[in-house]
Amino acid sequence: MTLPAPGRRGGLLASVNVPIISRNVARRGNNPFMRTLATLIMRVTGWRFSGELFPDAPKMVMIVVPHTSNWDFAVGLTAMYSLGIQGTFLAKASLFRFPMGVILRWLGGFPVDRSARSDVVTQAVDLIKRSERIIPVITPEGTRSRMNRWRSGFYWIAHRAGVPILPVAFDYAKKHVHFYPLFTTTGDHDADVAELKAKFRPEMAKFPAQYTA
Repeated sequence: MTLPAPGRRGGLLASVNVPIISRNVARRGNNPFMRTLATLIMRVTGWRFSGELFPDAPKMVMIVVPHTSNWDFAVGLTAMYSLGIQGTFLAKASLFRFPMGVILRWLGGFPVDRSARSDVVTQAVDLIKRSERIIPVITPEGTRSRMNRWRSGFYWIAHRAGVPILPVAFDYAKKHVHFYPLFTTTGDHDADVAELKAKFRPEMAKFPAQYTA
């Protein structure tokens, strides 16, 4: 089942069809004010949700594509608050010193030790396995600059943890946060990533020339 087609872009005149989120999904808690404020920001700026209904799954790896601008973080944070979900992002442990660490943890940050004997993928897999509900949010491009290829960490985190991947597009051309169906990995990295990449197009990006196709 898919979301109702977004209304015409028209600032305050157009509604935002915010998907209903299951109780099985990792949530930020009950804060009606923040949800209302975030939805109003989306409404005023013209952003809408589109595509599939948000999946009823307690654990999944969300990949956000394209990632070419600092605005991606603002769009993602607003969408997350509007939905009421708790996304978890991985960041190097050194960033979590006081006082920045308090803010990062509140936003959903999880520190990973890049110098530890276990690599980042292993640390992320362990986090997923010991969590009851969790949505790690990863940008396969890894950086706002153009790369030659997607980084593979997101894939192996999902595959080794045994959880599906939720592909999400930040489509600046349409101003849509677009949800695709959950994707289950097969272990064939190249074939699976090619299938995931086929969902996205350079023109979706804020800066299409920087998209890693």
